[in-house]
Amino acid sequence: MSYPASMDMPREGDVDVDGRSWQLHRGATVHTHAVEFSVWAPTATSMSVHIATGDAAGDHPLAQSGTERGVWTATIAKARAGDRYGFRIDDADPLPDPISRSQPDGVHGLSEIVDPTLFLWTDQAWHGVAMADFVIYELHVGTFTTEGTFEAAAARLSDLVALGVTAIELMPVASFPGRRNWGYDGVNYYAPQHSYGGTDGLKHLVNAAHAHGLGVVLDVVYNHVGPEGNYLGRFGPYFTDVYRTPWGPAVNYDGAGSDNVRRWAHDNALYWIAEFHVDALRLDAVQGIYDFGSLSFLEELSDEVHDLGRQLGRKVQLIAESDLNDPRLVRPPKEGGFGLDAQWADDVHHTIHAALTGESHGYYQDFAGIATVADVYAEPFFYARRYAPHRDRVHGRSPAGVPRQRFIASIQNHDQTGNRPNGDRLASLVPPDRQRLAAALLLLSPYVPLLFMGEEYGETAPFAYFIEHGDPTLIDAVRAGRQREYDLLGISGEQLDPQAESTFLRCRLDWARRESPDGLPLLTLYRDLLALRREEPALKPGASETHVQGAAEWFTALRIMPLLYDIYDASRSRRALLCVFNLCSHAMNVPIRSDAIGAWKLRLSTEATGYGGTGVMVHTIPAEQTAPPPSDAPKRLMDIAPKEPPIRTIRMPAWSAAVYTRDFDDEVSGGYA
Repeated sequence: MSYPASMDMPREGDVDVDGRSWQLHRGATVHTHAVEFSVWAPTATSMSVHIATGDAAGDHPLAQSGTERGVWTATIAKARAGDRYGFRIDDADPLPDPISRSQPDGVHGLSEIVDPTLFLWTDQAWHGVAMADFVIYELHVGTFTTEGTFEAAAARLSDLVALGVTAIELMPVASFPGRRNWGYDGVNYYAPQHSYGGTDGLKHLVNAAHAHGLGVVLDVVYNHVGPEGNYLGRFGPYFTDVYRTPWGPAVNYDGAGSDNVRRWAHDNALYWIAEFHVDALRLDAVQGIYDFGSLSFLEELSDEVHDLGRQLGRKVQLIAESDLNDPRLVRPPKEGGFGLDAQWADDVHHTIHAALTGESHGYYQDFAGIATVADVYAEPFFYARRYAPHRDRVHGRSPAGVPRQRFIASIQNHDQTGNRPNGDRLASLVPPDRQRLAAALLLLSPYVPLLFMGEEYGETAPFAYFIEHGDPTLIDAVRAGRQREYDLLGISGEQLDPQAESTFLRCRLDWARRESPDGLPLLTLYRDLLALRREEPALKPGASETHVQGAAEWFTALRIMPLLYDIYDASRSRRALLCVFNLCSHAMNVPIRSDAIGAWKLRLSTEATGYGGTGVMVHTIPAEQTAPPPSDAPKRLMDIAPKEPPIRTIRMPAWSAAVYTRDFDDEVSGGYA
């Protein structure tokens, strides 16, 4: 990349990605004695930058780049960080920069020049989190604390460390209209929401998270742009009429002029990783990213993000949200995939939710009485080339062979809670025993778990949809659109008004409940389950074999470490966990098939009194008394295939889970059938 004589060369430490020095090559770039402005506007006949404050105040013309089509540039002496500016297209009123790093006056206001080198990072020893080690805590900055800021969220990180999570996931923070929004109406994709604390506030939160040993996942939205304050279409062909998303016009990733649109989105991902040190990006609803080019948007993004991570010496992850049940998202390109690191597995949520609540409206009809939790413990997609009644078509694709750490499971998240008229949380839908069972089903599953803020102590405050738009017509359209969605899903009830401030205030977490008699028992269970995950290698996603047997009302899952030969360890011992679940309203004898020699010992039961349970537990599963095997037969660990009795049972209370552990000493390879 060539630099005019008036510009400084890139600062030491800038990262080179595909031959581009990694400092943003659009927007406002601060140099020692000047600021370079660069904007893509291919249909403009003239362009100027209006600087509203500081020594360089006034209008300054931009010239067309001699090397990049549609790009206008100028280097302005005396412009400084902190100055407000906007671009005038053909002498019209100034507009916010499409690559604005800061919008202190909101989405309709002027942009602010930011020098990204001024923040003093202290996380140089941080190298990220491996996908299998993620325990994700999803939070909304505005409702996570009373203050609703990055700084206030940082002050709560020690509580999350004590809980046992390893990463926080921030719902989108790109600038949106007003002060109240989920974040999916963002329009200034490079500018962290000013009311949350802006650029430095987000950097402070990430830096603090790393100091606490927590990774940071940032939710980003590349499938649409919000409806208010969206000026991108004035600059160039950012949108296309060829496709349509449920949220508005589709972003133009494969039509005329799409090269620069893709660059705008891909640079945004690199920007969060390089300038804000985030560890992973959660890509919202990737089924709404329409791109039929030969090199897909997602595959190219994966290549660039992982290349940047390698150069930075950090583990950097890409996580997809998708309702397609398509494992190609996380398969490597050499296997015909897109090379992402993980994807949400909504079938796990839907199956557990339907089993515990009995709900069968909308998409839950595809799971109630059809899928069992045992099914989604065995495979993350229940619908893998299977007919789905709600969709009225065959849905999904088999994930066979894909490591389990590639799938993220939840029992609550912002979508499944917030896309209800009143934002009802699980604690408002089921009694405590089923909340405890849900926690165990999630945290003992073979997948990467995601918790939604407050679920760990049974938060009852709703998480409803909320906005603060300025256009009455748009507000009415949002209300009507949300109601249509509820009607289509068969959900009854009048929605909380998304525009009302009272709706937003009701959604704030009640931190006093966390350590109260109502919240502490469940919180203790979450802490103990997460401690068990850390202590037992067999619970690490992808580390163990999972063998499932069961039915709709009960199932067992054996998590067992594979046999590893070690020339320094002749014992060849391996650890196993037996998870037993009763998913019905009465106590029952759950069958345990085994010809294991020895006994299982109880590690955890959701019925322990410290968790609010009845105290009814079976503390050991005794060894089966059977005739000794032939002298030439190998020792077997357990056989879940329905071919080999004996079968014994364990008495499980209603809506409960228990975990048993034991060690095995194999004498031969393949001791488990």
